[in-house]
Order: sequence, then C-alpha cells, then structure tokens
Amino acid sequence: MHPMLNVAVKAARAAGKIINRAELDIDQVRVGVKGPNDFVTETDQAAEQAIIETLKKAYPDHAILAEESGQSGSSDFEWVIDPIDGTANFIHGLPHYAIAIALRVKGQVQQAVVYNPANNEMFTASKGEGAYLNGKRMRVSKRIKPNEFLVGFAFPSGPAEGSAHVKKKMLALTESTAGIRKSGSAVLDLAYVACGRLDGYLCYGLKPWDLATGVLLVSEAGGLITDPQGENTYFETGDAVAGNPRALQYLLTVK
Repeated sequence: MHPMLNVAVKAARAAGKIINRAELDIDQVRVGVKGPNDFVTETDQAAEQAIIETLKKAYPDHAILAEESGQSGSSDFEWVIDPIDGTANFIHGLPHYAIAIALRVKGQVQQAVVYNPANNEMFTASKGEGAYLNGKRMRVSKRIKPNEFLVGFAFPSGPAEGSAHVKKKMLALTESTAGIRKSGSAVLDLAYVACGRLDGYLCYGLKPWDLATGVLLVSEAGGLITDPQGENTYFETGDAVAGNPRALQYLLTVK
C-alpha cells in the first residue's frame, strides 16, 4: 500500500472510532442545520478534526480542503475530506454513510479512501494501482443491458436549477432500467459503482469532497466518469455520470 494511502486509511479508522461511539447513543448527538436538508453534527466536526490531525502529523506542509472547516494551507498536495457523507442517514440511525479522504496532487486525485465504519468496509485506490475493498481487488460490473442496470441517483433537495430536467431523467431511468436508488451518500454510491453493486450513477450539485474519492475508485476499477455532456467538468459543475463503460454510454443518452 502506498505510504500516503496508508496514512489516509489510518485517519479514516480514527474518525470511524469516533463515529461508532456516537452511533451507540445517537439521540444524544447535537445536530445543526447548514441549509435545507443539510445537517451537521458534533460528530462530523470531531471526526474531521481527527482526520486532519492524523494527516497533518504525517504531512504538516500539505493543504487541506474539508467540508466543515474549509480550506487551509497552500500546496501541490491537497487532502480533500468529508468526515461523514450521509449525515442525515447517520442521525436517523441508518447505517449508510461514509468517511471520504482523497489526495490531489497538482489537482489530480492520486489516493482515495472511502470507509463505512458501520459495516467496516474500506474502499481504497491509488492512481495506477487498482481499487480495493478490504484489500480485495474490485471491478465495475459487466452488465450491458439497460433493463438490467441498477442506477444510483443524487441531486440537491429543494429548489435547484435544472431540477425539472433532472426529475424527468430520473423518471425515464425508472421506466427503462432495473431500478434507481437515492441512498443519501454520494461517496458510497460511487464506491458501489466501483465494486459492481451499482452499474451506474448520476449526481447533480455535488461538492469536491463528494466526488474526489469516487473519481479515482471508479476509474481504477475499470469504470468511467464524465459530466452529463460526456466531458470532464464535474469538479467545476458538481454534476457527474459514472458507470461501467456500457452503462455510462447509456446514461449519457437518456433525456
């Protein structure tokens, strides 16, 4: 395992211990609201701090971009962190959430960790070295027929530009595929594409910390990721389509 990936795994496990302790008595966790259906808890903040402390101890000169504390430092090496992706699931006791840690070097994602502490699943990838689930090599699915595709979906809650178009596309996919799933955790959905649990994924209005890990996991597992026009602007727009090659091709054609 690459030394930087090893440190990221260590940081994810440290945050996971904090999250698992909080999950034992979830009713006692203090919850704040950042926006419509956008929650933050004291556990998010404590987990993020544990991640940053672990990374900074190993690499004090690296920059940080974290969901709760924002940008700090300036470096060609930047860690992108989401301490709990799926906070709404977490505060409801639904064990579908994850810690996401990615390393970008000069803007390119080189290392990625997605960890679901609720079921101890660790997804990892290093650029050019493949993608793994708990140490076992993973690949995207081999399904090629649209009516067999299981597709993940994510878009912002509440009013959003283009929401009518997005919902129209969601309805079309409901009718033409094996089904769609809106799980509440973009980073896990992208990890599920990488390991073949989902054949494809569409997301709209996401942040860099929602996408960074998935970009590397999917590509290293043999999948593809683009924006909805088939280009590579997903970090700028927050809109992305991912999947095995045939699923991606199909998802790009659905209107």
